[in-house]
Amino acid sequence: MNTKRDKSIGVLMLGGAKRVSMARHFEKAAARLGLKLRLYSYELSALVPIATVATIVEGLRWSDPEVVNDLHRVVEENDIDVMIPFVDGAVEVVARYPFADCYAPVCSPTLAAMMFDKVVAAELFARERIPIPRTYTRGAPQFPLIAKPRRGSASRGLKVVRSSADFRAIDPSQYLIQDYIETRREYTVDCFIDRDGQIIVTVPRERLEIAGGEVTRTMTVDRDDIIEMSRHILRTLKFTGAVTLQFLQDTRNNKLLLMEINPRLGGGAVCSVAAGANLPLYILKEALGESLEPSADWRPGTVIARYMQEVVFHLK
Repeated sequence: MNTKRDKSIGVLMLGGAKRVSMARHFEKAAARLGLKLRLYSYELSALVPIATVATIVEGLRWSDPEVVNDLHRVVEENDIDVMIPFVDGAVEVVARYPFADCYAPVCSPTLAAMMFDKVVAAELFARERIPIPRTYTRGAPQFPLIAKPRRGSASRGLKVVRSSADFRAIDPSQYLIQDYIETRREYTVDCFIDRDGQIIVTVPRERLEIAGGEVTRTMTVDRDDIIEMSRHILRTLKFTGAVTLQFLQDTRNNKLLLMEINPRLGGGAVCSVAAGANLPLYILKEALGESLEPSADWRPGTVIARYMQEVVFHLK
């Protein structure tokens, strides 16, 4: 860590292409610690919005066998202290980063890999008796069902299965197939757990509007039942770092069910930060080796509404 030398901290966002608001929260958190933020983002293209606040490092695909070595090169050349994944593919890469020169707020590579295979994750949740929608395995299907690509993300490729003809059109081995609960409310919980397994914060928010699998309007809510279930899941599965849990509530019986877990900061986590859960500050303090105290000092009823804004690049 080079902070004593130059009073700065180097942060490398991985796939942070659209996370401009979160980047600005990291700037504020660094300033609060008396540090200047040196912000970089590892991307496939330099023509992404995060270029307005960060230095773009054009790199490799997450599936490239050389990506870990390339990240190590970037870390050394730019004195990076913290790596933060913002997309699923980056999480496993960072979780298995073997060098001790950089902190990343992620869980173990084994647990991360399980979360990015929806079938394996559902099997784990069932073994641990975590409530989830009924999962189809064999026999005559009961409709409606929802089929989620087992390695998909951001709601891409979801299929609602309402008939035998719909069911025959999919390969069950490539999907997690569960009951489709049409009357529901959806919740996200933004969490941070320190390296010792201490749960620092859990902030539930309702997903009010969604576009392309990403929340565009969300509100923090005071729900003790969601907080308690989240904390139970985090402790049971031994997560560390930044974690996002997705729940749905069946409005027919008010039963709360876990949908999935993303072991990274979620796109809508800026709402929890705005409510007082300073996730960037927790990450930077953890990177500096400072101790963290659990906090419930966040404000329910905080709403964010996201909008589109253009970034112009002049190539000639």
